[in-house]
Amino acid sequence: MGSFNIELDHGSKILKAKVEGTFSTEDGMKSVEAYQKSIAGLNVPDYEIDIDCTQLNVSAPETIPILEACFNMYKNDGFKKVTLRLIKNPILKMQLARVARTVQLNSYEIIEV
Repeated sequence: MGSFNIELDHGSKILKAKVEGTFSTEDGMKSVEAYQKSIAGLNVPDYEIDIDCTQLNVSAPETIPILEACFNMYKNDGFKKVTLRLIKNPILKMQLARVARTVQLNSYEIIEV
């Protein structure tokens, strides 16, 4: 089961998200709804999004379309930058980078902590 937490730092203009575990389709849809509520009323191009993926598991093939949809939202909403933080996990890093390339999300950075 996957979980998520979203916080807005208006002073730094950063939307901070934390994702953990293994996301099901239902978990993914709940996180999308929470994300959309969080950005309502924001001038998103003024903000960065920083996603803590240190406790995230590699996504199952059936949930990749939801991950792609999330990355597409970040791109289409116009965040200045998308930062993905993860522990040293080559498979997760490759998966996230592949999804970012697939949706042509150019303003992303993967940081291993």
